[in-house]
Amino acid sequence: MDDIALHNILVALAVTTAAGLATGLGGLLVFTTKTPNARMLAFGLAFAGGAMVYVSLSEILNKSIASFTSVYGDAQGFSYGTLAFLSGVMLIVLIDRLVPNPHERLEADDPFFRDHNREYIKRVGLLTAFAITAHNFPEGLATFFATLEDPGVGLPLAFAIAIHNIPEGIAIAVPVYYATENKRYAFIASLLSGLAEPIGAILGYAVLAPFLSEGMFGALFGIIAGVMVFLALDELLPAAKRYAKGHETVYGLVTGMAALAISLMLFKW
Repeated sequence: MDDIALHNILVALAVTTAAGLATGLGGLLVFTTKTPNARMLAFGLAFAGGAMVYVSLSEILNKSIASFTSVYGDAQGFSYGTLAFLSGVMLIVLIDRLVPNPHERLEADDPFFRDHNREYIKRVGLLTAFAITAHNFPEGLATFFATLEDPGVGLPLAFAIAIHNIPEGIAIAVPVYYATENKRYAFIASLLSGLAEPIGAILGYAVLAPFLSEGMFGALFGIIAGVMVFLALDELLPAAKRYAKGHETVYGLVTGMAALAISLMLFKW
């Protein structure tokens, strides 16, 4: 492996790790603020959703089609890219069915956390951590391979995923803290869940590295685009709507798309 290739891998891994560690930031926020600002949370979640949908459909899916086209021609390239995208959607649907991702509210004063006994809350916290960790593996793969192929696409995607990971960290830390009354345990639980992203990237690269080719990149990017769009529509936007008190969801969505569009445009110069 030459120095340039190793450097690209390390950069992609560092970007993926930074995005994953945002869950730890969410865990810290539980102890620095009394209650997350619901309207800001709604805007941030919608911003991340808009960013992820835009970059997935405008850049990552197009990279999938371009990779397939370079091998199989225009017609088959477009068809294979589309099938890879739909395969990504089905993959995350399957993961969601096997390990449902909880969607409880995240405020520290939620009656759900006040009215249930400590052991039940502890179980909820552990299940939440497990579910979010399982969903973090494909996010890690997406960030890693997108950055490895094109940092101009990977960095904005990592930023969107990092925003999305902050409330996930809160969702893990709140029940663990209420059950254990130990800030350290709550923070560690949220942090470990985020580390699933770089671990998923490392494992995925170790398995797929011998087979990397234009066709393989086409399949990976198509699947990544499908996964990201599903996550945005199934998790981020509904969660944003639950916390919104006005038009925060649509404002966040449009702002996220605009921010990604401008950032991608700047990366071209």
